Amino acid sequence: MRASMMLAVAALTTSAAHAQTLTYDQALRDAVANAPGAVAGRAGVSAAQADARAAGSLPDPRVSIGIENYPVSGPPAFSLSRDDMTMGRVGFQQDLPNLAKRHAAQAQARAVIATAEASQATKLREVRLGAGQAWIDLAYAERRLAALDTVLLFLRSLPSAARAAVTTGSVRPGQTLTTDQEIAALDDRRDELMAAVARARAMLARWTGVSAPEIAGDMPAIDLAPARLRDALSLHSDMVLAEAGIQRAQADVDAARAEKRPDWGVEVAYQRRDPRYGDMVSAGVSMSLPLFARSRQNPRIEARKSAQAQAEAAREETRRTLAADLEAALADHQMHHSQWQRARDVLLPLARKRADLEIASYSAGRASLADAIEAKTALADAELTVLDREALVAADSVRLTITFGSADR
Repeated sequence: MRASMMLAVAALTTSAAHAQTLTYDQALRDAVANAPGAVAGRAGVSAAQADARAAGSLPDPRVSIGIENYPVSGPPAFSLSRDDMTMGRVGFQQDLPNLAKRHAAQAQARAVIATAEASQATKLREVRLGAGQAWIDLAYAERRLAALDTVLLFLRSLPSAARAAVTTGSVRPGQTLTTDQEIAALDDRRDELMAAVARARAMLARWTGVSAPEIAGDMPAIDLAPARLRDALSLHSDMVLAEAGIQRAQADVDAARAEKRPDWGVEVAYQRRDPRYGDMVSAGVSMSLPLFARSRQNPRIEARKSAQAQAEAAREETRRTLAADLEAALADHQMHHSQWQRARDVLLPLARKRADLEIASYSAGRASLADAIEAKTALADAELTVLDREALVAADSVRLTITFGSADR
C-alpha cells in the first residue's frame, strides 16, 4: 500500500511539473507556433515562393558534341583525316520562349503563391479556432465542476442531520434516503464533468503542444460587432483563395494564348578539321511555326477560358456561402445570448431565492427534508444551466471572431 501511495504521489508530482498555465491569447499564439498544420502551411508558402524565383526564366542551354561528314564509303572510308570535310563539332544552343509565355509563367507562379498563402491562412484559422474552442471548453467545464462540487458539499452535510431528525421523530426514516439518491445522481453528473474536463484538456494539448495545460486569465470578450464581421468577409481566406483561383485561371489563359506566338532559338558551333584545312564556325537562328492554331492552340485557349469562368462562379458561390453562414451564426448567437441573460437574470435568482426559503422553512420545521433537497438540486440545475448557456455564447463569440474576423483576432 505504501508503494501505491508513493506511485500516486509521483504521478501527481510529474503532472504538476509538466503543467503550464495558458491564457486565451497564449493558447492561440502557442497553437499558431506549434501546431503541425500551421508548420505545414508555412512550408507550403515557402515552397511556392522558392518555385516562383525560377518562373519565366530561360530554359537551360544545351551543348552538343559530335563528328560531321565522317566518310563511310569510298577510298577515305572510316578515316578521320583522309577527307577534308570531316570535322569535330562543338555547339551551343539556347531556346528563347516568347516573352508572353514567360510573363504568363510568372503570373502563374504569383497565383500559386497567393493560393499557398490563402491555404495557410485557412489552416491557421482552423488551428486558432481549435485552440480557442478547446480553451473555452476547458474553462467552462472546470467552472461547472466547481459549481457542482459546492452543491455536493452542502448535500453531503444533510444525512447526519436527517438521521438526527429521525431520532426526534420529525422526519420519517424513508426520507433520509432522498439525500443519498440525489447525491448519487449528482455524482453521476460530476463524473460526466470530469470526463469533459479531461477531453477539453486533451484537445487543448493537441492544438498547443502543451502536455498539461491549465486555464489562466480572463475569458475572451463576448460582445461582437456584426457590422465589422460583415465588412471583413471580403478579406476572408476562402475569398482570398477563390481570388487566387481566378488569377491562376487568367494566367493559364494568357499562357495558352502565348502558344500562338513563335518561340526562338539560337545556336553557335565550332568545327575543327584536319590541321591541313581551316576550322569553321557556324551560327543560326530557329523559330517555331504555330501554323495549326485551329486544331491545337485555339481549343486549349477555349478550355482555359471555361476554367476561368468556373473559377469566377466558384468565387461567387464562396461569397454567398460565407455571407449566409455569418448571418446564420449571428442569429444563433443572438438567441444564445438572450437565453443566457434570461437564465442569469431571471431563472437563477428565482432558484436561489426558492432554495433559501425552503432551507429556512426546513430549519423552522415547516418544510420537509425532501423539499429542501429538491430546492437545492433545482438551484444546482439553474447554476449549471447558466454556465451551459454562457459557454454557448462564449463559443459563438470565439467561432465568429476567428472564422469571420481579421487574421489577428
